[in-house]
Amino acid sequence: MTLKITIKETQIEEVIKITKTIVEFDESYQKDYFENRYKNKNKLIIVAYYKNNPVGYIVGYDKFQDKSFYCWMVAVNPNYRKQGILKSLMKYQENWAKQNNYNKIKIKTRNNRREMLSYLVKYNFYFTEIIFHQNINNNRISLEKNL
Repeated sequence: MTLKITIKETQIEEVIKITKTIVEFDESYQKDYFENRYKNKNKLIIVAYYKNNPVGYIVGYDKFQDKSFYCWMVAVNPNYRKQGILKSLMKYQENWAKQNNYNKIKIKTRNNRREMLSYLVKYNFYFTEIIFHQNINNNRISLEKNL
């Protein structure tokens, strides 16, 4: 089932509300954590709303300055997953990136984020690097998609 959602470019405070609902996150991220990452960089902060409630987000920025846009943090409230929210957020981000002259999206995820890995492969992201850790679940996987 796909929910009727609205996606808006917004401020980081809306993202912080959602992070508190994400069971996979080890901590509740604060405003400074986000702002220090994208400070002085071209950024995109988008939030998906269902019935005016924030239920998912993407925070990305121009990390590499190589015409790629880095999709840094992505999350959807567990109660709203598998309902098209991630797909809508990613589509918005891709359109925004194209309009802002980026030619690819780059993203990193972990081996234990199976739903995200599955989504990325399904929607034409390609593996570019694996950073190995002692615990295989923590391996970081870099992917990218040409726009």
